[in-house]
Amino acid sequence: MKLEGDQTLMRIFIGESDRWKSKPLHEALVEILRLEGFAGATVTKGIMGFGCHSITHTDKLLRFSADLPVIVEVVDSSEKIDAVMPTIDDMMEGGMITLEKVHVIRYRKGKDKDSCGC
Repeated sequence: MKLEGDQTLMRIFIGESDRWKSKPLHEALVEILRLEGFAGATVTKGIMGFGCHSITHTDKLLRFSADLPVIVEVVDSSEKIDAVMPTIDDMMEGGMITLEKVHVIRYRKGKDKDSCGC
């Protein structure tokens, strides 16, 4: 798959405790993106954050939160992202989605393993 040049970065901001059916939402989102043939996806867990309710979620022991921020990131064509957006929107109860234009300068597999996250 060739993925170079101008593409779109989609970031999906959710909470660690968000679910889709019986599965963590971030896992369900990555599975949908994989099934739809996206170039790759990455899930990052935050150590602190707040959302629209202004409640701070942190990993500090004294203020332990079971709902840390999670970001699902994917880079692909705007057409593919537009096509999957209704599905993603239906899966999310809360959260936020952002899109921005990016310029991909390198996307390829390493010699011995799937080193690019693709």
